[in-house]
Amino acid sequence: MAPHTKGVPMRVLGVNAVFHDPAAALIVDGEIVAAAEEERFSRRKHGKRPVPFAAWELPDLAMAWCLTKAGIGPGDLDAIAYSFDPSLSRPADQLGLRDPWDHLRITYAQHAPGFLATSLPGLDQGAVRFVPHHVAHAASAGLASPLGDCSVLVLDGRGETRSHLAGRYVGGELEILASQELPHSLGLLYEDVTEHLGFLRSSDEYKVMALASYGEPRFLREFTDAVYTTGDGGFRVDPLDLNALVKKRDGSEEWTSDHADLAASLQLRLEQVLLELVNWLHAQTGDRSLALAGGVALNCVANSKLAEQGPFDEIWVQPAAGDSGTALGGAMHVAQALGDPVRPMLGADLGRGWTDEELEAWLVTAKVAHTRPPDIAEAIAAELAEDHIVAWFQGRSEYGPRALGHRSLLAHPGKAANLERLNDVKGREQFRPVAPMVLLDRAPHIFRGPLPSPYMLFVHDVAPEWRDRIPTVVHVDGTARVQTVDPRTEPLVARMLSAFERRTGLPVVVNTSLNTAGRPMVDDPRDALECFGSGPVDALALGPFLVRRATWTR
Repeated sequence: MAPHTKGVPMRVLGVNAVFHDPAAALIVDGEIVAAAEEERFSRRKHGKRPVPFAAWELPDLAMAWCLTKAGIGPGDLDAIAYSFDPSLSRPADQLGLRDPWDHLRITYAQHAPGFLATSLPGLDQGAVRFVPHHVAHAASAGLASPLGDCSVLVLDGRGETRSHLAGRYVGGELEILASQELPHSLGLLYEDVTEHLGFLRSSDEYKVMALASYGEPRFLREFTDAVYTTGDGGFRVDPLDLNALVKKRDGSEEWTSDHADLAASLQLRLEQVLLELVNWLHAQTGDRSLALAGGVALNCVANSKLAEQGPFDEIWVQPAAGDSGTALGGAMHVAQALGDPVRPMLGADLGRGWTDEELEAWLVTAKVAHTRPPDIAEAIAAELAEDHIVAWFQGRSEYGPRALGHRSLLAHPGKAANLERLNDVKGREQFRPVAPMVLLDRAPHIFRGPLPSPYMLFVHDVAPEWRDRIPTVVHVDGTARVQTVDPRTEPLVARMLSAFERRTGLPVVVNTSLNTAGRPMVDDPRDALECFGSGPVDALALGPFLVRRATWTR
């Protein structure tokens, strides 16, 4: 790549479109301007078309929006980073994998310059840069984090030929210390068990993590025999007959203790192996900080074990740790390589947003009765104190799978029945937990674990004296997946939390994603109005405007 000329604006668009979660991200002069997943535009969860595994969906809408956000066209781009390098690929059967779509992915990636130019008229095909999948993941952690020089660990299902990368960033440059060749993959193992338990692979792994809390790891010996580290930064995943342990569950069947025990055994062995990998990495680097990415890094229970028992003083996890995050990481890697130093991400609110005037126009057009309270934070705190469920739509949407106070469903945490109530609203399994958001300065009094936790990527032990006070957010194992709220970065959410505490004595509010089962998180005002109108939600905060169920006229 030609080096960047100082003083000349540098514009790099990142694209993920190889596996799932197609996304786009834009870096301008080292700053993250925009990042969004295609599912938020197309309303197809994970960006999958109605075929088993749509590797060929391009984030056309996300790319177009990123450019519009920056006020530039395709011809203004200095580079496009595509987060997969087909020159590194080999057919799935040579890697010991069975993957009927693999050849399509490779062929599709090889033709990326052409189809990107078709989607973005005016683009110079020569501007397309292939970035190895795990390097893109690594950049999304090591370059996007505020840690500076740090170790980095990537674990997922697969990239071109590998499933893991361990290394470190020094002065913005990545040094790779270890990687694991396929078919050995902790991510694919977790997918296999997810499918065996009757859930959707490549999307429902978080359900297995939740189910694990209900079980005992009585199959740990079998997992330990099959899954182990090799002492050189890598690991092995030998064949494991899951049917010999627990009969495969049909998705329509109720889960049993056997299913929970299988999940618990997998989860514990994953945590043990990750801890060994992290200890090896620390022995090589001696760094105090670790950045994580890849789909496995969305396992917040394992992240907390690494923070509690691992050798690193601090751990930062990319909030879009799954494949969508490779769009951002690819763009950061290419910008850095072109000589334009990139700066860390300051928050996950990198998606679409609307002005107050635009939001009111949506309400007027839809003929929805609404008010504009003097302070929407105070008004919503009053609704929550009355045990109302609130749809909360504020600012720019989040990048990644977590609702972080921009596209959220909120509720009172002190009512045990609200867990079932919220899961009913969302149409999801009753074993699924919901999360607390809490003011940063109040968090240490209630939760024990890695703090701050702004991206909801760790679990925390709930202090015993608080468990009966906030039962909605306490999981069966006494933990909660916490989001801490800093008034400096989230002033509106912080005001709402403070107002709720004045009314109830509780500095915690339930926060779960604003969507229903099988649907992507709400992104634009139309999505918010449709979600509010289709479910038993009591109030909608759309920017500064309040809509109450009693006045819903659609």
